[in-house]
Amino acid sequence: MGEREIEVFNKTSKPQNRIDSLIGATTRIEGNVIFSGGLRVDGMVRGNVAALPDQPGTLVVSSEARIDGEVQAAHIVVNGTIHGPVHATETLELQPGSRVKGDVYYKSIEIQQGAVVEGRLVHHAAEVKGVELKLASDRG
Repeated sequence: MGEREIEVFNKTSKPQNRIDSLIGATTRIEGNVIFSGGLRVDGMVRGNVAALPDQPGTLVVSSEARIDGEVQAAHIVVNGTIHGPVHATETLELQPGSRVKGDVYYKSIEIQQGAVVEGRLVHHAAEVKGVELKLASDRG
């Protein structure tokens, strides 16, 4: 098996400690944002924000930030506002200033006092996503 195939079985990843991209406080984006590594949002995004699939992306939404759209990443830290569903495939941290209006899907969650969620909290256990089983007759 190659390195890429082994990663499929080891789905737990650690949050990125470094930020590769920043959407500044005075920046407003109209449209979808797709990132890899770490992304910090201090401004406003009207559109979906998602990490590249099969990569351990980390999204940080700061206290003054606002996202109007669907959010998806392995690790998400929220201290700002999100209007839309949130999908954290690994960890989700809702800090005291966080305001989420939409359903929240998570594997592991930390909610601090003062955080607000207007929507459902939906836990999804470890998924065996991306593993393809083949019949023995399919071997070449």
